[in-house]
Amino acid sequence: MNIPIAKTVFSDADLEAILKPLKSGWVVQGPLVKEFEEKWSQFTGAKHSIATSNCTTALHLSLAALGIGQGDEVIVPAFTWVASANAVESLGAKPVFCDINLATFNIEPRQIETKITSRTKAIMPVHLFGLAADMDEIPDIARRHNLLIVEDAACGFASRYKGVHVGNFGTTGCFSFHPRKAITTGEGGMITTNDATLAGKLRAMRDHGATTSDHQRHLGSKPYLLPDFPYLGFNYRLTDIQASIGSSQMDRAQDIHRLRTEIAARYDVLLAGIPWLRKPFAAEAFVHGYQAYVCLFQPEPVTTDNVSEINRLRNSFMEYLQEHGVSTRPGTHGVHMLAHYSQKYSLMPDDFPNAWIADQCSIAFPLFANMSNSEFDLIRSVVSDYPGAR
Repeated sequence: MNIPIAKTVFSDADLEAILKPLKSGWVVQGPLVKEFEEKWSQFTGAKHSIATSNCTTALHLSLAALGIGQGDEVIVPAFTWVASANAVESLGAKPVFCDINLATFNIEPRQIETKITSRTKAIMPVHLFGLAADMDEIPDIARRHNLLIVEDAACGFASRYKGVHVGNFGTTGCFSFHPRKAITTGEGGMITTNDATLAGKLRAMRDHGATTSDHQRHLGSKPYLLPDFPYLGFNYRLTDIQASIGSSQMDRAQDIHRLRTEIAARYDVLLAGIPWLRKPFAAEAFVHGYQAYVCLFQPEPVTTDNVSEINRLRNSFMEYLQEHGVSTRPGTHGVHMLAHYSQKYSLMPDDFPNAWIADQCSIAFPLFANMSNSEFDLIRSVVSDYPGAR
């Protein structure tokens, strides 16, 4: 048996749903995208949902629509997937990295204000692995300094902070439907916003800047007339083929989250007696979405002095698991350590020590909604039999 880090879960209903656009002949952005958006708004509580081709384009589109551009700065956590920073960089703006809280793997609010300059235009909190960032302090900081908030909620399906679904705290929230996410359309993204004017602009800009979509023109009284293009736009549309799968999965969204939470609870029990694997952060204010179950490998307290040795031990543990049929991954990476950013901005690993430690010592275990008892039993057996971190 070989247990993957993640596995897509498609039902018979999903397979039937994908036939709808194929039979109708309308496969580009159309009625099924609209249906998916409506279900997403209902689930998250957001007033407006705008589907995009993926989460990276959702982030890029959000920043572009908000006027972020050349010479501007956006504060981004140093420990996140590279797309967070890339979306900023691709607009000619500068991602200004901020260290994380090692307990949560999320941006450390107490360090954000030290990164603000006259060029700062926005903060991009990332709700990493399905755990919401601290959305009390970050909005307070943004209000004090008149900054925008673009939430990177790529992992944020079913993630809530004090009862509010992520994606509702900032100017926009951006979600991913990549195959490692709880809801997947293969590739796909969604922007949420509670600003009706901004929602209209985002809808236009994802479709080349057009005021009217192809589907709206097709159904209108004068489909032969082209629309106006008041904005510089992009082709960031989601297809109806993809949306048919997403819409079908949203019909069982609560069950998908429940199953992932149950698996995470089984991990909690398994790891209760293994102190060298620190479990994901939990607190009453947070509902974890469990896009991933990420631990900190810590046979001893990790510091910048011993991080390289702990990394070697973690890698040995991951190799042992792989040899016994259990796939793992690092949580994600320290973006400031990647070649483009470290070289362009002359950054060193210890410039953001917690992000460096998380990069070197985090470990994600397999998590997918249809994990079988036999698969989890193998994980339990292999982890429990490991001779130790030394």
